[in-house]
Amino acid sequence: MALTGTSVEDYVTELVCGAKEASRRLAHAGTAVKDSALLAMAQGLIDSRDELHRENQRDIEAAKKTGLGKALIDRLLLTDTSIKAMADGLKVIVSLKDPVGEVIEGWKRPNGILIEKVRVPLGVILIIYESRPDVTAEAAALCLKAGNAVILRGGKEAINSNLAIYGVIKKSLEQVGLDPRCIQIVETTDREAVDYLLKAEGYIDV
Repeated sequence: MALTGTSVEDYVTELVCGAKEASRRLAHAGTAVKDSALLAMAQGLIDSRDELHRENQRDIEAAKKTGLGKALIDRLLLTDTSIKAMADGLKVIVSLKDPVGEVIEGWKRPNGILIEKVRVPLGVILIIYESRPDVTAEAAALCLKAGNAVILRGGKEAINSNLAIYGVIKKSLEQVGLDPRCIQIVETTDREAVDYLLKAEGYIDV
């Protein structure tokens, strides 16, 4: 999928700048609002099954035309069972303890000052992965729970499926009042986008 009306470099710049800004806000988001977003995502996936199937079928048909092997096509396929598994996986993440703010260790100095090591978000994470649409939801959810903004770049074979899943994610973030830029997906399959992302020092932390 190609971009229209903007260069790849400008697109990536906007992407990473937005993620960085959103990461600062997300770092202070409470557990309740993050969990609410995750539950909204889970329900959204179930409610959007028809659209997910439709977009996934576009990917499957394109994969067959390009001669993609059966094993890879099987990994690409979204069924009612796999969509439910994605939704259930998000609910499991909701049940996990929020790591943000957890005190790892602490000690008191002779002068009475208390020093503590506390877990904090990493910032902006870039995740590049292959053609498994379920990773889009799982990776987004884990990063959100830990208070990290994330930029997702899936395989080109799953672009339509990933964009459909991302639509559910974005809507859910907006629904609970979180900045939707805290989870973004690279909407172009142009390899040049990855090159610019990997050079985005100062914006991407991991």
